[in-house]
Amino acid sequence: MAKKLFISLPVRNVAASIAFYEAIGCTRDDQFSSEAAASMQWSDTITFMLASHDLYRTLTPKTIADAGTTSGALFALSLDSRAAVDAFAERAIAAGGREAHGAEDEGFMYSRGVEDPDGHGFGPMWMDMDAAIAAAPKAHATN
Repeated sequence: MAKKLFISLPVRNVAASIAFYEAIGCTRDDQFSSEAAASMQWSDTITFMLASHDLYRTLTPKTIADAGTTSGALFALSLDSRAAVDAFAERAIAAGGREAHGAEDEGFMYSRGVEDPDGHGFGPMWMDMDAAIAAAPKAHATN
């Protein structure tokens, strides 16, 4: 079996979150979804598990952070082009998200920052890997 990543996120409104995650390109897996949770597949190996606060509290005894005011994680999602990054950000904003920062263009990498309706941060990005490697500082061996 391929290694998979399931990212559980607490959400205030499951239905609104489903609409947001569908807008950014996720597919809902009804087999693992209910009124209290939604399994939103980003790729064959990455799934966002959206859980109502009541359900999320059964997963951990810790207090649920307010992602609108506290950052616990940022999710960089790679896309195929600069245009795809812009389209992702525009869809996210139209679906109830918020722009966290505008375009950042480093030549070899292009990104934007958006948040879902609960404040979870996403960085859609495109990278020219060859140019990124060429731009990276070279490690120097010391004797």
